[in-house]
Amino acid sequence: MLKLWGDFTTANQGEDVVSGLVRTMPISLFQQEIEMRETDVTLETHFPEIYRELKRWAHALIDDHGWSPQEIEFTFEGPSAADLYMLQTRDMAIRESPKVLAFDFEAPLHDRLLGHGIGVSGGAMSGRLVFSLEEIEAWRVREPATRLILARTDTVPDDIREINAADGLLTERGGLTSHAAVVAHRLGKTCVVACANLVCNEREKTCTFPSAVMGPGSPISIDGHEGSVYQGIIRVKEG
Repeated sequence: MLKLWGDFTTANQGEDVVSGLVRTMPISLFQQEIEMRETDVTLETHFPEIYRELKRWAHALIDDHGWSPQEIEFTFEGPSAADLYMLQTRDMAIRESPKVLAFDFEAPLHDRLLGHGIGVSGGAMSGRLVFSLEEIEAWRVREPATRLILARTDTVPDDIREINAADGLLTERGGLTSHAAVVAHRLGKTCVVACANLVCNEREKTCTFPSAVMGPGSPISIDGHEGSVYQGIIRVKEG
């Protein structure tokens, strides 16, 4: 069954979304439920004509014309179907994972839940928080087997070395089509973006959550599937 999945925002430009400068909203109610997004706004509920027309386009491309799943860039100037414009569409890059990693919860860990964002790629990962390439290199020598999770407010192209060197990525802002999400997905990194209650201060090297302030080397666990962020190290198992 065809399902629409992605991000949209209102009164912003495409480059604002890609750069992670704005918080995006999910396309469908199904996506909102799966990702546990902290918003009541979806394209399906607030712009139903746009949603139905976009779904009609997707059915035409995939079911009628036999195209593979598509990545569609669109914009709309009003609430009616006539206000919708397709900017470009391309074959979706489908990446299959040989195994799914999940946290092995022996008991509910609500007291260790730091926040929730958008799971972009990868599964469960536990490791240490890092903020720079120098920290990554130091931890590789000190604890070679430890996973390292890079923290950013959002990312820019200059962060590519740090993203590539780390094992995971956690950002304060962004969306499924932001720079952080696209790069992390293509590099095969575990990634959570748009963690709503995270304040990342890269200069001071701190990640502030309502229940904790974490710095370089702090143990942290992220779930690149469901978007959850936990304090401490949690055992990981194959799902």
